[in-house]
Amino acid sequence: MPTGEAKVRVTTAAADGRKSSTLVRDVFSLPQASLPRVVRDRNDGLLARKIRALSHDFSGASGVYVQSLTGGAGAAWNAKARFPAASTLKLAIAVAVLAQHHGLPAPGSYVNGLLVSMLTRSDNAAANALEVWLAGSTSSGSHRVNSLMRSIGMTDSEMYGGYEIGTYSRQIPVQVDEQPSWGYGKHTTARDMATLLRAVWLASGGLGPFPRKQPGFTAADARYLLWILAHVQDVPRLDRVEKGNPGVTVLHKAGWVTTSRHDAGLVFWRGGVFVAGVMTYNPSGVGLSADALAGRVASAMLARLQRTEG
Repeated sequence: MPTGEAKVRVTTAAADGRKSSTLVRDVFSLPQASLPRVVRDRNDGLLARKIRALSHDFSGASGVYVQSLTGGAGAAWNAKARFPAASTLKLAIAVAVLAQHHGLPAPGSYVNGLLVSMLTRSDNAAANALEVWLAGSTSSGSHRVNSLMRSIGMTDSEMYGGYEIGTYSRQIPVQVDEQPSWGYGKHTTARDMATLLRAVWLASGGLGPFPRKQPGFTAADARYLLWILAHVQDVPRLDRVEKGNPGVTVLHKAGWVTTSRHDAGLVFWRGGVFVAGVMTYNPSGVGLSADALAGRVASAMLARLQRTEG
């Protein structure tokens, strides 16, 4: 292993089922600087102006939250506005399932298969089945997921039943700048998705809110979940930042419906790791411009950190 790198490891169950439950599987190499640590957030004014400009160039409503999990600097725009959650909250379902499951799901098991399908292929039927596994029905499973989200401070997110089948310094200011009007249903915010991903990353090192609020979600569970996120199969969004930036790795979960396209993830680079949540909405429909926005946000954050933390 190259000097200065650390392995993220998954104990017990690899998602592809090729390793026995007693072995440790290496996931991928990450910079030593990206190891989980607790940092205080601080607003980067220059970055905030860039993020705001990118959001204003998008034809529709958007919400953005980015933060370095290595140094704490970040920025936000409309980060507390609520958007149709689409598939982004499948990540919260996964955390709730792992918190309740006794040990990691065995390779090839029912729960393992559903988690992989739900996250890597964004399978709606798998998400519904996991909610039923959680509490007997999709509605009761949603209540479990909501309780978990509230416990870590995701106050602007809500699961709403199942999915349709077939479809110290100054803190980073988070507020509602432009609330899109779209009705009611599953919803979340850029800030809440960043909160969830940050909590999962910290939990992989035994840190953050999960060990206190949801002790059933262990460090091994978090590493297992990160391994699955490294194999997500969808249209490039945040991971557009990987092009032209060797050594950059993105672990993410996207979501999309006709009017909304979102992405939220952890972006690893040689200097550390940052979290990004980008949400978009247009009642007339959104397309590749939303994916482009996510890529531009991630690229702007990486460029800023290369200058300030590189």
